[in-house]
Amino acid sequence: MSDQSAQTRFINPSTLPGTAGYSHVVEVTGGRTIHISGQVAINAAGEIVGRDDFRAQTQQVFENIKAALASVGADFTHVIKLNMYVVDMTQVPILREVRDRYVNTQNPPASTLVEIRRLVREEFLVEIEATAHLPA
Repeated sequence: MSDQSAQTRFINPSTLPGTAGYSHVVEVTGGRTIHISGQVAINAAGEIVGRDDFRAQTQQVFENIKAALASVGADFTHVIKLNMYVVDMTQVPILREVRDRYVNTQNPPASTLVEIRRLVREEFLVEIEATAHLPA
């Protein structure tokens, strides 16, 4: 168990299996909770980034999350939960590689990863939503 702050605890109980890049439990008290809608590979100009390129799309998605976090004075150290949706589970190693360049790998967020048939537009390969906590 490790504390990111007095108000956020990232916990991996010994009674649960080991993890690979996520925490089983994140306890949050006080402060502000921020919910970020699912982000896809569209840049600020409204253009798709990385058509048919999973790595480029994932990079853009995390850049979009970074911008959303910054808009409320937060960064990836404040992220406590990621929900990730992919259309091809074989791309998970790339997803993890890109994710780990952004998230706090010492205290990784809780995480869900789901393979789905398709996203809102056929050209999207990945969508990620985030929850962050800002201490009081």
